[in-house]
Amino acid sequence: MSPKEAPPDAFGRTAREYELGRPLWPEELLDRVVSDLGLRPDAEVLDLGAGTGKLTRSLVRRFARVLAVEPDAAMLGVLEEVVPGAEARRGSAEEIPLAEGEVDAVFSAEAFHWFASDRSVAEIGRVVRPRGALVILWNIGLEYDHMGDEAEAVIQEMFERGGEPGIGRVLSGEWRRPLESGRFEELREAEVERDVVSSRDEWIANMLSVSSIAHQPETDRDEFARRIRELVPADLEVRRRFRTVAYWTRLA
Repeated sequence: MSPKEAPPDAFGRTAREYELGRPLWPEELLDRVVSDLGLRPDAEVLDLGAGTGKLTRSLVRRFARVLAVEPDAAMLGVLEEVVPGAEARRGSAEEIPLAEGEVDAVFSAEAFHWFASDRSVAEIGRVVRPRGALVILWNIGLEYDHMGDEAEAVIQEMFERGGEPGIGRVLSGEWRRPLESGRFEELREAEVERDVVSSRDEWIANMLSVSSIAHQPETDRDEFARRIRELVPADLEVRRRFRTVAYWTRLA
């Protein structure tokens, strides 16, 4: 089973791991996007495919009203705990539970590649106001500290069993197609490279939240985590390097 065919609750199975292991978003990159779009503090925005709110918490600090839409109940439950300042709603990108022209901008972090379609782009165009904005963000892992040959072999085995992670759909660029034929202007782009230092358990949690692992049976995920904990010292700090990319556009 490929990640694309994973059960709809695949990420929800690892919601706590997702919250623990996934990095936050670099504020300097968000500053650039918000400034270029001219989004004011009184703006109303949507975080679409919000997960556990890794981006939502940054949006709440910036804007007067933040809505967070997420299809998975477990992920949304964590978001409601950690980002109480957002208006959390269960829903999908194909049927966004907002009124027409309700928000000034739609943000999507680590999610757009899963639902990029003519229908979802049309829905985004429906819920934003005239000249409303769309912002898409991804963290692309470049490297992490070598964990030793045995641990690396365990990781490779798990990925081979689960298939390619969803990042392949990001790097392929296929997510651009519905935007090219839609009502939005040409994409603008900016990026930063950064190091994120994690504890061993945060790093393991991040691995468990990757789509190709998250959809595997709980027994397999538990066994994977147990083997990694045996092979990697508990006090180890893991350096992960990311290329964080932001794309943004407006309704024409």
